Amino acid sequence: MPISSRRRAIAFFVVLGVCLVLLAVGLNVGWIILNWREGVLLFLGVIFFALLIAGLIVNTSFLVREIRRNEQHDSFINAVTHELKTPIASIRLYLQTLQHRDVDDTQRHEFYRLMVDDTDRLLGTVEQVLKAGEAGNKKQDRRVPVDFGELVRECVEVARTSHHLQPESLRFEPSVNGAGANVLGDPEELRTAVSNVLDNAVKYSGNRVEISARLALPDEKHVALSVCDRGVGIPAAELKRIFKRFYRVSNRSLSHVKGTGLGLFIVRAIVRKHGGRVFAESDGEGQGTMVVLEFPRVES
Repeated sequence: MPISSRRRAIAFFVVLGVCLVLLAVGLNVGWIILNWREGVLLFLGVIFFALLIAGLIVNTSFLVREIRRNEQHDSFINAVTHELKTPIASIRLYLQTLQHRDVDDTQRHEFYRLMVDDTDRLLGTVEQVLKAGEAGNKKQDRRVPVDFGELVRECVEVARTSHHLQPESLRFEPSVNGAGANVLGDPEELRTAVSNVLDNAVKYSGNRVEISARLALPDEKHVALSVCDRGVGIPAAELKRIFKRFYRVSNRSLSHVKGTGLGLFIVRAIVRKHGGRVFAESDGEGQGTMVVLEFPRVES
């Protein structure tokens, strides 16, 4: 269903719900006026009226939510299809070129490099979908004490390499007091959460990549990682929605940014699984974004 059709459907259900509520109010008020002397009937009528209004509101809210959820699902399928189809088509083109044309060694090695990059992109998309499916799993994995500061440092180095960034474009600022920043958790899951936040910051920075990853100890019981960028920013109304499954910020300037809408959903699921919390702050569009991951701290 096209977006315009969904919006018309949402508007229809909202208007229908309002009309039904107004009709119910009119009927109930008229009934009360005609039967105001009948106390028991009046009492039952008021209860019936309240239940009717509540049912109409719940029904309308449910319909609107389902329409929006279907829209998000369709957007996710389109995004995943594109993320899978584009690298496959690219790899096929390079292979056909190598099969039907004689190319020199330099160009052949360049084709190999590009195909490896495309397979990495394919693997990343598949891994995100799989991790999103596992995000709701409440099974407690075997956890060990992890040096969170060292883990973040490794993730920053990987992000610099994969995105071809200079050290000043992506800075890591460890804890000021030098105290241990150990957390109890699954190292691979923690690495996934930190990497997703860093990748998002790079992706939405545009041409001006200035990102800082700051590690802090807000108190004796917690360790916090703040990832700040100077990118496109997020409207205040969407700050909480960005952690929902399939959700992507509705900004026309971001139409070129590809993704599945699962990255921050996976981050939130991992952080909550480890007993922490995650939130985002932004002064609005064009003002950059800060994403904060906070975990319980354990003694080394």
